[in-house]
Amino acid sequence: MRYSETHKTQTHEQLVQIAGRALREKGPDGVSVADVMQAAGLTHGGFYAHFKSKDALMIEALKAIFVRAREKVRLVTEGLPPRHALAAYIDFYVAERHRDFPANGCALTALNSDMPRQSKEFRKVFNTGVQSLVDVLAYWIAASGMKNPQSPEKLASSILSAMMGAVALSRAVTDRQLSDELLESARTSIKARIGVDDASLSREAVQ
Repeated sequence: MRYSETHKTQTHEQLVQIAGRALREKGPDGVSVADVMQAAGLTHGGFYAHFKSKDALMIEALKAIFVRAREKVRLVTEGLPPRHALAAYIDFYVAERHRDFPANGCALTALNSDMPRQSKEFRKVFNTGVQSLVDVLAYWIAASGMKNPQSPEKLASSILSAMMGAVALSRAVTDRQLSDELLESARTSIKARIGVDDASLSREAVQ
């Protein structure tokens, strides 16, 4: 049976989405082409009609994840002034929901420890995703006019590292209460460090 181009496109997109979830949940080395095809209800042999290799699938899946991540940033912060956007995104990122659903979360936190073993092209895509998020954070920092001895880019890199580390550590520990406390303390300290905690934003509102 011959399928239309529309059907092929829809199948291709489905495979990319399935691979994207598996990628964040299992890491690149844990993703199997056979499992991706089975999840889509397809045979293993049909894979090469869509991708040249597993690495090609992983690269496309990671690119798609970053596209959706940018949309999430927009939805979480749309209409907010820079300082409030920073606070809202930190709350969104350093959160129990993000910890509990890695398959739908940030690929940076999910995949950072896997990167040294991956292909050069895959790592390039990952690097682009890191830089994209640093740029967004740096933009909010610069636009907020906050005073800091570090440049907006360096401060943004530091904030992102702290956010990623907090989520990764909260996933690693088995004690649920400790995990919750790690996230709460990280949110509080990161926001206080850059002056976007609730108290600072409240004072700004009445000035």
